[in-house]
Amino acid sequence: MSDAPKPDGRTLERFRVIVLPHLDSAYGFARWLTRDPVAAQDLAQESLLRALRYFHAFRGEEARPWLLRIVRNTWTDTRAGKGGDPVSLVAADERATEAPDPEQSALAGDRRRHVAAALAALPVDVREVLVLREIEDLSYKQIAAVLDLPIGTVMSRLARAREKLAAELRGRLGGSEHGLPDL
Repeated sequence: MSDAPKPDGRTLERFRVIVLPHLDSAYGFARWLTRDPVAAQDLAQESLLRALRYFHAFRGEEARPWLLRIVRNTWTDTRAGKGGDPVSLVAADERATEAPDPEQSALAGDRRRHVAAALAALPVDVREVLVLREIEDLSYKQIAAVLDLPIGTVMSRLARAREKLAAELRGRLGGSEHGLPDL
């Protein structure tokens, strides 16, 4: 398996305090990467196991970007072994949309589906930088660490990603007559 030492009680407690608070971020990022809630759960779980296995190498840097990089690396490794494209995030969101006010729920659900569909249609490198910045609210420096890229590359990818998302949304909504703001 690995040369990593077996975690003791103290290590497990440190892991619980430092890494586990970022489990929702790991799942959220995994969901955007896989576009499948079930696959995202598997990916997040495998990533946490890897994070625990290699927690001895954690040097006190920021835990969330560290964990999200593990999620991305685990996903990349998994994809390399399987190939193929999982189910649509739009279909998964349609199953999960419920709110108390039916009209507001329908409008909000419709907007979410449009954005989710547009985001899911983007190439992976564009989608992941947008998700890390706009959904996970990571700084450019943190995104650079997660993606192992220079900050300038992150900034230019993010600008291109926003342009592509805006173009994709305009295409899906038929342009500015739907009140789509310039992104």
